[in-house]
Amino acid sequence: MITQPYHLYIERTDLAKNMARFYAMTIEPNLFGQPCLTRCWGRIGSKGQTMSHQFETEQEAVVLFLNLLRQKKRRGYSAVVRQSRTYI
Repeated sequence: MITQPYHLYIERTDLAKNMARFYAMTIEPNLFGQPCLTRCWGRIGSKGQTMSHQFETEQEAVVLFLNLLRQKKRRGYSAVVRQSRTYI
């Protein structure tokens, strides 16, 4: 059972290199209640690629989650604050 939600969305953009990438991760239970880390990455505006990892314990999933986050931060990814838009 997952004790708390884990969701992350980060981006890396560099206009000089025509780079606009996103990376998203979430830890959620699978159909059998085991922790599942799902990663999605690609160019901003595209569907991107997806990969899932199954774990026996939530702690194992969190360790990989944090390791991947450290790697992405070192490569220049940063959190994005999205503003909600209201359409009338």
